[in-house]
Amino acid sequence: MKLSHHTVLGVSSCLLGQHVRYDGGHKLNHYIADLLSLYFDLVPVCPEIECGLPTPREAMHLTGDPAAPRLITARTGRDLTAQMQDWCAQRVRELEPLKLRGFIFKKNSPSSGLFRVKVYQDKGPPLTTGRGLFARAVTHAFPLLPVEEEGRLADARLRENFIERVYGYDRLLTFLDSNPAKGELVQFHTRHKLLLMAHSPDHYRRLGRLVAGALPLQELLQTYATLFMEALQLLATPAKQTNVLMHCMGYFKKQLEAWEKQELLELIERYRMRQLPLIVPITLFKHHIQRFGQPYLEQQLYFSPQPDELMLRNHA
Repeated sequence: MKLSHHTVLGVSSCLLGQHVRYDGGHKLNHYIADLLSLYFDLVPVCPEIECGLPTPREAMHLTGDPAAPRLITARTGRDLTAQMQDWCAQRVRELEPLKLRGFIFKKNSPSSGLFRVKVYQDKGPPLTTGRGLFARAVTHAFPLLPVEEEGRLADARLRENFIERVYGYDRLLTFLDSNPAKGELVQFHTRHKLLLMAHSPDHYRRLGRLVAGALPLQELLQTYATLFMEALQLLATPAKQTNVLMHCMGYFKKQLEAWEKQELLELIERYRMRQLPLIVPITLFKHHIQRFGQPYLEQQLYFSPQPDELMLRNHA
């Protein structure tokens, strides 16, 4: 069941099983095609096909300056840079009204690779500091958009971080589209406090000072949005999560029996030692929140920042 009409993710077409690769093949990713498709509207994009190249086709690679590389066919040396860049500019304009909440790119691709794409040089080995032309265009046009490569989604922590960013970005854009007043920003920030603390205590403090300050509203919202997404991009480590869980325990110091406190402390410690997944102490906290009706913790998105069915907190 899809959660809302606007949870839209862009995805490299080959990852959904479309036969668009230079050799006529695909790179079907079952996690994206089988699971994420249940929660998001997936918009496939293949830069090569959509800019007018055939399948199969001659392989291509990036050459020259990694900051402004050329897209060259590997065997015949044909320069396709202008053709690809013209299409990228048009495609980015077409994506804007879709209100993307994230994009998953194909790793190593000269059009769609996000990190460490090879950029060939006249002499010596290729540099591994490039970014595909389309990935570059998307990240430039939508600087706050959560982006990731499919290969990195195999890492449980990176997968959790990406999906958490997607849902955070969705809440942020929905909130900003409502023309919020300052008081509503305070409420939005309050609900995200523990989640922000788990990603970056520094951003948590900076955002708190920002909300309490006196910036003009539009400047405040713009600055808040940038810092908010910056915070979520930082990984929520076991040490930072443990800090948040210990902070939450303080809300129950007068309500829990000694043995219940000990039980929680043991679960938190075992999570910190990576013997248990985060979902275990979180589930017990949810039980106590419901049991005692703790109003501050009840409103915290930290305890369910995305659907539990995605099982993102189930890794030790």
